[in-house]
Amino acid sequence: MSRPTLRFAALAVIAAAALTGCSGSSQDPGHVTLRLGYFPNLTHTTAILGVEDGTFQRTLGSTTSLETARFTSGPPAITAIMSGALDAVFVGATPAINAFDKTKGNVRIISGATSGGAVFVVRPGINSVEDLRGRTIADPALGGAQDVALRYWLQQHGLRAGTSGDGDVHITPQDNAQTAASYASGAIDGAWVPQPYATLLVSKGAHVLVNERSLWPDGKFNTTNLLVTAAFLKDHRDVVVALLRGLVQETGQVNADPAGAQHRANTAIAAINGSGLGDADLATAWSDLTFTVDPLLGTIGEYGKRGASVGVLPAGDLTGLADLGPLNEALQAGGQSAVTE
Repeated sequence: MSRPTLRFAALAVIAAAALTGCSGSSQDPGHVTLRLGYFPNLTHTTAILGVEDGTFQRTLGSTTSLETARFTSGPPAITAIMSGALDAVFVGATPAINAFDKTKGNVRIISGATSGGAVFVVRPGINSVEDLRGRTIADPALGGAQDVALRYWLQQHGLRAGTSGDGDVHITPQDNAQTAASYASGAIDGAWVPQPYATLLVSKGAHVLVNERSLWPDGKFNTTNLLVTAAFLKDHRDVVVALLRGLVQETGQVNADPAGAQHRANTAIAAINGSGLGDADLATAWSDLTFTVDPLLGTIGEYGKRGASVGVLPAGDLTGLADLGPLNEALQAGGQSAVTE
């Protein structure tokens, strides 16, 4: 399918599913359609390039058609997968947790994609926690990974942030693509956002108050996962393994040629969003990222606990959220070591 525009990606793919009533299979019993979602963020680089380079389609083969949709944050992406409009989607830890809770366990994290790349940037004059009182801070979505990180960090420092924009610090969820304009207009005083948006704000005069990697052991934390419906995994395990072989290959290619990969990803993001980063800013943003298929499950569990403590995620049992069997099958096929749960 042709890729819908960013703003209407979720609506287009949901409407298509509603009209056709399709699942993972087409009318041809020997052919499968895989509907995959991702975001135009540097933290989704392996997803973006896996689609743009044709890597995913090659490993899926001629018996599987790949249809894609783009999203700007976790909630609409999760709405799409819960509605049956997507079979798989690249999302952060907390949207995956929400989907697992709302579907009563009918989704699975099958791989990681990225660690790192989330940063809290603020305008000049804000140099401490106390300077944040009365300020307005943006993040991508209520209950998203950056939202949980921001709320938990504020809580740890004795500041309250309500879910309706009230409290000591006013948090306003908004599309990442809007943050630069909101910052320039004075509507927000900073944002906890993924790359490249954090570096984009720095280029407009903001400075880094907290790099999220400083808050995790060894600086490693899950930023992006690949999530699939349990039904699609059950019915089309071979397709899932083929997609994961593509992700493993793309991750290897990105890590083997980081200079080339960052420029290709920046070009793709610029084509979607209308602008990209200059070379210096791109290199800065890229330095925050680690591309790995290891989902760092311990950090996902910690996000769940932190989200529950600040009241934006359910406090539930996450047993069964991850199934790394297909990933390890794909890794083994490529002669690589398995990832442990």
